[in-house]
Amino acid sequence: MSKDEIVLETAPFDPRFPNTNQTRYCYQSYLDFYRCRKVRGENYEPCNYFKKVYSSICPTSWTEKWDSQRAEGTFPATI
Repeated sequence: MSKDEIVLETAPFDPRFPNTNQTRYCYQSYLDFYRCRKVRGENYEPCNYFKKVYSSICPTSWTEKWDSQRAEGTFPATI
């Protein structure tokens, strides 16, 4: 594989979310990414695992809405 090829992967199985409905897995991964960055800093590479997961399984419209809510201070969870 050359450096220019893009590898597409999906989120791995997480035993905390065994059902086919992945809504909770999506939301929890989003929270985990931003909580990780808050605790470890924005340059902490392992946090990107959570971003990869939520980017893979969450609808873009959801993450855009959550990003807007975080920016406005109306996000319904504590990060």
